[in-house]
Amino acid sequence: MGDSHIIVVDSTDNLATAVRTVDAGETVTVDIGGTERTITVGDDIPFGHKIALTDIDEGETVYKYGKSIGYASEPIAAGDWVHVHNVESNYGRGDQAAEQTADG
Repeated sequence: MGDSHIIVVDSTDNLATAVRTVDAGETVTVDIGGTERTITVGDDIPFGHKIALTDIDEGETVYKYGKSIGYASEPIAAGDWVHVHNVESNYGRGDQAAEQTADG
């Protein structure tokens, strides 16, 4: 059984959610649709944040809950922290849209 603090919702996801802080260098085992995978964590992963389960190439789709949530804006290695610094979201921010409209 995988680490119960690393949650994979759908077997097609290429990332998981850490429900505890995970330290860089730590080794975790995750359950992905009944198959276990061991991953060495590359970055400190804050509570509630995402961790890459596989290498994700720049431009590749990022999946959570079996749905596309965006795409990698740079290469992401398995075990790395996945957040706004390396993913372009499918979901726009209203505050940025308002600024862009105001700027013309």
